Amino acid sequence: MFIEKSVVESIRAIQEGIFLLKVFAPSIASTVKPGQFCNIKVSETNFPLLRRPFSVSDVEEDYVYFLFDIHGEGTKILSGKKKGDELELLGPLGKGFIYNGEYDTAIIVAGGLGSAPFPFLSRHIPADKKIISLVGARNSKLLVSHALTNVNIATDDGSAGYTGNVVDLLKSKIENITGKVRVFGCGPNQMLKALQNFCNENDYDCQISVECAMACGFGICQGCPIDSSDGETYLLVCKDGPVFNSMAVKL
Repeated sequence: MFIEKSVVESIRAIQEGIFLLKVFAPSIASTVKPGQFCNIKVSETNFPLLRRPFSVSDVEEDYVYFLFDIHGEGTKILSGKKKGDELELLGPLGKGFIYNGEYDTAIIVAGGLGSAPFPFLSRHIPADKKIISLVGARNSKLLVSHALTNVNIATDDGSAGYTGNVVDLLKSKIENITGKVRVFGCGPNQMLKALQNFCNENDYDCQISVECAMACGFGICQGCPIDSSDGETYLLVCKDGPVFNSMAVKL
């Protein structure tokens, strides 16, 4: 884990309301794993007080990418950064995806901006595995499929692709996939719960990246608990996750 003074290389809107931030952060770039995140101090003042957590979307040499939308004052400030501005990054944090092992097809299941960690993951999935990306949103304007491989889309309102949610899209496709699959999911907790239930009931290998408000980002504040599957103990999203085996937690 590093506290790294990084420099903004670029920030651009890749679609309406969705921004791709590229920062020079060589220490983090050389150590981060797919599914991990960074806490970003978005201003040089004490407002906002807390750092904001962002999944690492991709890495290119000494540069780290973050994909985000405007969701409050912190991200509004971040969206206004310019080339040459400094940002303080804390990371890499958390536990990422396990992408090695015995499976034939990686199925990525993303809801809304839950697609953010998957470009980085996709580039690390071994070359002998097939990748299928399933991306869902309420409507076509909210779909985010930036830099994903073999994309299939679903919208609740039927404005693009499959009519229904992304877990329903998964159900419609998975029975036709030969060989062993591993499912990787990220998105709103309601979507993740549906994904978790389906995969657990059908004994599919599944990892879910959980979204949660965080303060410290490394377990000191105890502010991001999630119930373990036994119902008697809890884990911390920032330290024990954000990626969990779907059998390990209770959403």
